[in-house]
Amino acid sequence: MDFMEAILIIPRSLLSLSILFLVTKLIGKKQVSELSLFDYVIGISIGNFTAEMTMNLDNQYVNGIVALIVFGLVAYIISYLTMKSIHIRRFFIGTPTIIIQNGKIIEKAMRHVMIDINDLLEQCRISGYYDLNEIEYAIMEANGTISIMPKAEYKPLTPKDMKIKVQKEELQANVIIDGVIMQNNLENMNKTIDWLEKELKVKGYKDCNDIILAVLDNNDKLTVFDKNNNIKVHNVLE
Repeated sequence: MDFMEAILIIPRSLLSLSILFLVTKLIGKKQVSELSLFDYVIGISIGNFTAEMTMNLDNQYVNGIVALIVFGLVAYIISYLTMKSIHIRRFFIGTPTIIIQNGKIIEKAMRHVMIDINDLLEQCRISGYYDLNEIEYAIMEANGTISIMPKAEYKPLTPKDMKIKVQKEELQANVIIDGVIMQNNLENMNKTIDWLEKELKVKGYKDCNDIILAVLDNNDKLTVFDKNNNIKVHNVLE
């Protein structure tokens, strides 16, 4: 094993990672949050370039840097053009496809987007729908996620529907994560560790080890979630 080559990989790795981070920042958050087919191809290509730049000591490093920059610029230009032109957007990003319409599954549409019934059921469960009879429309978006519109009788009631005035909700703070007290979050809520420990004792907790998450809101309501390692989990039916 050539130790000098191994040592050379360290600065190349750091530089490649820095360039990859800058290129990803140039492309924007869409690259990681809403992968279209084009974004996916760009992401795979940039990842391959970065790995090749890092490990292949025979090729000139500058070639890989140029390739990274070119792909990053192309992705940026395409992203800009898709914001300006709906035709370009449809070509590179794609269009949504209705796969459930008026409560009926459209098999032809499912074949078009290449998903099977198990994929559909999984996505419906992820969205909180375990019964397809509750669904009026299901639309596969261009990025592959499925948006669901329930039937009118299954839509949840809102305070507006019932003409009830409610207090404005504020952001909650995670004060315990995986058994560890988040001291900064606790201080931001103007609370101390002593206060938290007292509240936990009231709820029957001697320490934080059995708590996976504890959330505190502006009304001083502390919600605690156990790790629940002893609960038997049932298998999901196909």
